[in-house]
Amino acid sequence: MSEEYVLQLQHIRKEYPGVVALKDVSLELKKGEILALIGENGAGKSTLIKTCSGAVIPTSGKIVVNGSEHTSMTPQLAAENGIAIIYQEFNNVAELSAAENLFLGRPIKKGFIIDKAAMEKEAAKAFERLHIKINPKSLMKNLTVGYQQMVEIAKAIQQDAKILIMDEPSAPLTSAEVESMFEVVERLREEGISIIYISHRLEEIYRLSDRIVVLRDGEYVKTLATKESHVEELIHLMVGRELTETYPPRKDCINKDEIVLELQDVCGNGDEDINLQVHKGEILGLGGLVGAGRTELAHLVFGAARKKSGKMILDGKEINPKSPRDAIDLGIALVPEDRKRHGAMLGVSIKNNINMAVYERNSTLSVIDAKKEKKIANKYKDELAIKTPTLEQLVKNLSGGNQQKVILARWLAANSELVIFDEPTRGIDVGAKYEIYKLMNHLIEEEGKTILLISSEMEELMGMSDRIVVLAEGRVTGELDKSEFEQDKIMAFASAAGKEG
Repeated sequence: MSEEYVLQLQHIRKEYPGVVALKDVSLELKKGEILALIGENGAGKSTLIKTCSGAVIPTSGKIVVNGSEHTSMTPQLAAENGIAIIYQEFNNVAELSAAENLFLGRPIKKGFIIDKAAMEKEAAKAFERLHIKINPKSLMKNLTVGYQQMVEIAKAIQQDAKILIMDEPSAPLTSAEVESMFEVVERLREEGISIIYISHRLEEIYRLSDRIVVLRDGEYVKTLATKESHVEELIHLMVGRELTETYPPRKDCINKDEIVLELQDVCGNGDEDINLQVHKGEILGLGGLVGAGRTELAHLVFGAARKKSGKMILDGKEINPKSPRDAIDLGIALVPEDRKRHGAMLGVSIKNNINMAVYERNSTLSVIDAKKEKKIANKYKDELAIKTPTLEQLVKNLSGGNQQKVILARWLAANSELVIFDEPTRGIDVGAKYEIYKLMNHLIEEEGKTILLISSEMEELMGMSDRIVVLAEGRVTGELDKSEFEQDKIMAFASAAGKEG
């Protein structure tokens, strides 16, 4: 491999009011290599890559592209220099075709008229180059998430990108889609395209990368050759401490005589004849493949969807929440999978987010008690160790792990008895995961709560659950006690649609 550097970030610093996001960070990307960028949530990864696209202007430092120096980039300058970023949230238009999205903002024209046929022809060539089968005429909204991502990659390559930056590209994908994405990434490397690959999944890092750059708390830590590194070393470099156990131990707090939630023949929102019980002090895991009906069930319990039939019983009383507000008043909380869209209010302060569910009870004649508001926010900021210089900080400026803590703080403040966690560690690094697991244990041991856990990570499901109920195609297909946990058994139930468990 050539030692030619196509991109150099030299001594990058970025300051925000009250926060230094990056402190003297440098990295170098070689021609035709995959450079992994890793670190805990809040390490500065996203801020760093945004300096390459012009979305963030560094306070100081240099960006050198193919020997040309810049103090900052703009989106146009980045594009001219062959830099493209594939973000977790795709920049596409759902109602337009794959071809139209490929040429978004720069359509092929015949005179003054947009030439759809020419765009479809060029799109077909771009998809063929990546060895992917996408009909250029297909609307984006009808494509899978995996194919939507491929359109984004094809767009970058079609615009002659030579430096591709991928931010957690596998996070929204199924395992089959991830494998297809890997093949495309490796093909691009063979073509001489340089890639910065950001992921919290270390197995992907070892599968794809040539070198690894580690960031911690906004600072550069180390660059390693992938083949010469090992997982324990990476984790230690990322978190700055030893993680002796993946899942923290938890006391047995289960009261089998006290049923917090019972579902009897519940139907609705795609689920059929759901029967289950959740005991006081228990973490009940919901297992199953994507589309099994687990999130749909959570929405029924949380009042975000209406049941058609059956009974939901909370603390011995039948309930029928018609809205999330009803569920919150009943003592049910939902920490959603998509914290950006459905969880935290990103453009609002930490203080406001934490108090969101209790404003009504802590207000007199619609006037908020400011002292009480601040006291509550401070209590949970300290209790959950939310990293922030001030409670007035907007949630969008926090790391993913800290955003998750803010959502959790909201439900603690609301004194929810049953907390539903839907994919609580999606997109969160190994250190932050451990913190979330400790918080879940804290809820059980110290707060006397009960948890319903939805997770697609098999190890997490088995590591944190006391019992697992498995769903397939909207039906319960099996139930396992902790002593019976085996991946093969869970997968067998998850694939057993239409069979009784």
